[in-house]
Amino acid sequence: MPTQSPSTPAKKSRVEFDPRKSLGLRIKELRVEHGLTQEELSDRSGLFRTYMSRIESGQANPTLTMLHQIAGAFAIDVRDLLILPQNQRPTRVRATATVSRGRVNK
Repeated sequence: MPTQSPSTPAKKSRVEFDPRKSLGLRIKELRVEHGLTQEELSDRSGLFRTYMSRIESGQANPTLTMLHQIAGAFAIDVRDLLILPQNQRPTRVRATATVSRGRVNK
């Protein structure tokens, strides 16, 4: 069984926040609220439908210019794309632990 050397940080077991997935969910949420299909949103924003699909699924990393185009399609400000609903905001975890001489120090 592998052991950690003294004073080596232990692995964190929390789920990491994925901004691309959160942004994609936010855009999809807005699209559905506006009653638009991906094709319609793509036409309004000037982006390819396949790329829009990749954005919504968190597989693409759109540029600021692209976000501006998407926001324009919804007639909202870019910052409204980036403001996540409370239930989608990442939680802050500050707990850290180190391993020192076989003991976990918290």
